This record gives sequence, C-alpha cells and structure tokens, in this order.
Amino acid sequence: MPSRKTRLQTLKNQIRRVENRISTLQKTSANLSTSRLLLFVTGIALTAIFYYTLGEFYSGMVLAILVTIFLILAGLHRNIDDSLLRHQYWLDIKKTQLARMQLDWHNIPLPPQHEAPQDHPYHPDLDIIGPKSLQHLLDTTISYAGSRRLQDWLLNPVPEKEDILLRQHIVDELTPMARFRDKLQLAFRLVSKEALDGDRLSKWLEKNQRPASLRWLLPVMSVLALMNIVLFTIAQLSGMQTYWLASVLVYGLIYFMNQTPVKSLLNDSVFLEDEVTVLRSVLFYLENYSYGKAENLKRICTPFLQQKSRPSKQLRFVRLVAAAVGMRMNPLLGFILNLIMPWDFYCAHFLENAKDKLREIVPSWMESLVELEALNSLANFAYLHPENSKAAIVEDEQAFFSAQDVRHPLIPVEQAVGNDFVLKNIGDLVIITGSNMSGKSTFLKTIGINLCLAFAGSRVCAKKISTSLFRVFTCLRVNDSIIEGFSFFYSEVRRLKSLLDATQTSDRLPVFFFIDEIFRGTNNRERLIGSRSFIRALVGTNSMGCVSTHDLELIHLADENENIRNYHFREHIENQQMVFDYLLKEGPCPTTNALEIMRIEGLPVEDNRENAT
Repeated sequence: MPSRKTRLQTLKNQIRRVENRISTLQKTSANLSTSRLLLFVTGIALTAIFYYTLGEFYSGMVLAILVTIFLILAGLHRNIDDSLLRHQYWLDIKKTQLARMQLDWHNIPLPPQHEAPQDHPYHPDLDIIGPKSLQHLLDTTISYAGSRRLQDWLLNPVPEKEDILLRQHIVDELTPMARFRDKLQLAFRLVSKEALDGDRLSKWLEKNQRPASLRWLLPVMSVLALMNIVLFTIAQLSGMQTYWLASVLVYGLIYFMNQTPVKSLLNDSVFLEDEVTVLRSVLFYLENYSYGKAENLKRICTPFLQQKSRPSKQLRFVRLVAAAVGMRMNPLLGFILNLIMPWDFYCAHFLENAKDKLREIVPSWMESLVELEALNSLANFAYLHPENSKAAIVEDEQAFFSAQDVRHPLIPVEQAVGNDFVLKNIGDLVIITGSNMSGKSTFLKTIGINLCLAFAGSRVCAKKISTSLFRVFTCLRVNDSIIEGFSFFYSEVRRLKSLLDATQTSDRLPVFFFIDEIFRGTNNRERLIGSRSFIRALVGTNSMGCVSTHDLELIHLADENENIRNYHFREHIENQQMVFDYLLKEGPCPTTNALEIMRIEGLPVEDNRENAT
C-alpha cells in the first residue's frame, strides 16, 4: 500500500499535470478566438473584393468556403472550451482532495447543514458536524440526502455490528477506486453547482396533478381535431360551405375552458427537466460504468442496471416529453400545434405517464445513490489516509477497547501525537490528570471520535483499534443557556445525570463515557465532594470510560477500588517555555504548571515554591 507521502506526492503531480493541460487549452482557445475574428474580417473583405471584381458566383463560392471554415473553427473552439471546463472542474476536485489531506479547511467545501439532533449523547463535544468537523472532512456527497445519510452513520448512538462489517467490506472495495469517485463528482459538477435535492423531486412526483377531466378530454379533443381537419379539407376541395368553423369554435371553447389545470401541469415540466438533467448525468455514468470485479458496487447500483429501470430508458422518455412541452413555448408554433391537434393535452397526458413511471423508480434510484455517496465518502477518507486502519469489531461477553497509536483525525498528521490505550473490563474507569494544555481533553476527544469512525464503518486514525460495541456519551463542553435560564453548573449537572441514567439501564450495549474537568462550575470543596461521589457511582455500572481532572485529590480513589486507574500527561520547562510531549503515561501526574504559566506570562505570583508542586 502506498505511504501517505507517496499518495500526497502523486496528488500534487496530478494537479501539476492538469494545470499544464489547462494552460495549453487556454492558449489554444485564445488562438482560435483570434483566428475566428481574423477569418470573419478577412471573409467580409474577400467577399466584397470578389463581388466587385469577379461577380456574384465567385464571391458566393468564396463566402461558402469561408463560412465552412468558420463553422469548423467554431466547432473546434466549442470542443476546446468544453474540454477546458472539464479540466477546470477536474482540477478543483484534485485540489479539494489535497486540501482534505492537509486539513486546509478554507478549501474544503462545507457540506449541507442539517438540523442538529437535540440532546445527542456526543455530537456537541466531538466536532462531528458543522464547520471544521469530522463530517466537513469526510463528506464528498453530491446530494442533500447523501450528506444526511453520512451524518446519520456518524451520529448513530446504537451501532449494529452487521452494518459496520458490511460497510467496512464495501469501503475496502471502493478505496482504490479513486478515479471512479472523481469522475462521478465530475459528472455531477458539469450540470449543477448545488447539491442534488432528491427529496424535492420525490415530493413533486407524489403530487397528484393529473386533471380529472383529462381522461375524457383527450379523446374528445382528438376527435374534434380530426373533424376540423376533415371538414376543412372537404370545404377546400368541394368549394362548399361546411361546418368546419363551428367545429373549430367548439374545439377552441373546450380548450380554453380547460387550459388552466393543463398549463399548470405543463409549467412544472421545466422543473422536471432541470431535475432530470442532473440525475441523467450522474445516473448515466453509473449505468455505463464497467464494474468488473467490483461486486459490492455493482450490487448497490443494481437499480441502474436492470432493464426495466435503466435511467437511459426512463429519462429519455422524460426528455422527449419535456422537448414536446418546450415546443409550445413559442407562441406561434404553440398556436399552430394546438390548432392541428390537442398538443397541450397530449403533453400533459404523457407528462403524467412519465411521472407515474418515475414515481415507482426514483426512490430506488435515490436510495442506491445516497448509499453509494456515503460509502464513497468513507472510501475517499481511507484512500487519502493510507496510514489509517480498519477497526476490529469484537463481540465478546466482556466489553473491551484497545488502541495503538491512536490519533485525532482533525489534527494535521504531522502534528498529531499517537497514544496507546486499553480498557479491559466493564465498570473500569480511568482518571486522567495533567497540567494545563498537556493534552487531556484532546485525548478524550481522540478516543471518542475514533469510536464514531469505527462504528460508522470508516477507517480509524490508529495503527490498530479493537473494540466492542458501545454507546458513546460525552460531557466535555457544557454551556450555560440564557434562553432556558440554566447556569453552566446546572447544565453540567443535567448532562451528568443523563450519563448516569444511561449507565444504569439494561441496554445490551455498555456506555463508553468521556468527562472533562468534572464539576468545574463550582467551588473547590464542593467540586471534590461531588466528583468523588459521581465517580464512585459510575464504577461498576454498565459502562467504562475516562474522567479528566485537575483535582489531584481524586487520584486516591484508585486506592479504594481496583476498577479505577490513574493516567496522566505532563510537561517540562525549557528556556522559560512549557514543552509538552502529549504522551499518555500511567500513574497520577507528579507536577502542575498553572503558577509557572502565570510567571512566564508576567503575572504576579507569590514566591512560594510549595504551591507550584
């Protein structure tokens, strides 16, 4: 497998080649523009000269030759500009990939923002959704529903092993198929700048707009139109007065009395054509793709490959209907067509037939596309980060978690520090102490966010992770609420109560909890009493987890209960600077640094070294 360095260099080389190609195409396009202008000016001059010197015949021949050359140049120019546009989009795709590798957030498109779930057990603390979040990094979807599907996987509070293993298996297959993913993106970008809204199309298809009168109007209007033609023909051939004017009058009267619902339906054909244009580009690519040995991908794309539901067959009919509707938009042509036959009524009839067919097929198309989009996002993450690994999901009677060199996905790889960590038993609790800025909070988020990745079926940022299934629960960022009238401390108490309730249920999955700076919103004495009581209540429940704290008094809880262990992060001072290694170590933290930070920054501190130890 290529290393991260190799993959990064390959991507940079691809970007450089595409930029060179774009530069060549731009020069060619500019040259063709100049050539067409010169040809136009020269053509006018030569045509005039030949006209006045040799006559109309020769000037006409020169004009025909020059027009032919001009049209050939125009066709070449159009092809060059089309190629230029494709290469520019291709460059954007490659640059976005590079930005994802380097965590260049400004150049990573922000995915559609969906409503955040209320009272979620972990998403507010682990940066799962929103700007500079896990979804922001992973999401390469092209539709709102695809983005929502990926978000649901990342926010699933009760993971299922079968779903995880299936996604992992499909991601393994999709990971090396970078060109497939990029060309799918390109097919979409060439026709739309906004995310595909499949729900909007589905809701429109569900609307029953077929006028109730259309069933009898169509045959009646068809008979009247035929009578108009027959009677008019007889009148013209025989020279006798007939009743064709009366027939036309009845025909027109019925048409105008029933045109409102029909025109309302036909006006929606523009919406359908726009939606179908986007779908057609994406689905045609999937329909015509050579799947080879990609069996899982082929299975997902089955609705695009079956004869009765192939997009090329169904969407071609829609396009023909839309073209027929478009013809009536010309007032003169529309009048003539509707005079000869009930054109609008036939268009409405065929449009409703097209809707009926799409109503049956579009849900299966969208489900397959949405699933593929979300899986492609996970596969793309795996492709861009070959240093990551696939989590091993174990299902033993005893819950278990083990990680080697686990890192945070939202910290640049060059800066991220990996740690090893193991929890072996239900009821275990780890107290993590350490100085300010030493890495306690980041470590809790690192374990939590990698569990989310693992349970979504994604690769994890670690050399190796083996884990049971858990319900993840965090209490890392607690905010007061002016609207609800909750203080910071009260909000934290409510959050911790929810956690305690979750650990005391008979759910088949244990809770994996993460608590940062427990009870920070109150005074030291009450914080210590409350923290001791809460930790004792957690130990032995249907859970395991980590509590970070500055209260060194809490480390003594490990002496009274074998389920509690101490870990710490520490620092040292070099040249009046705090230096952190961000490595997790066993045992309680032997140092503190608050007073030293105050001294370094120039704040007054009593010269009592005992207070700093």
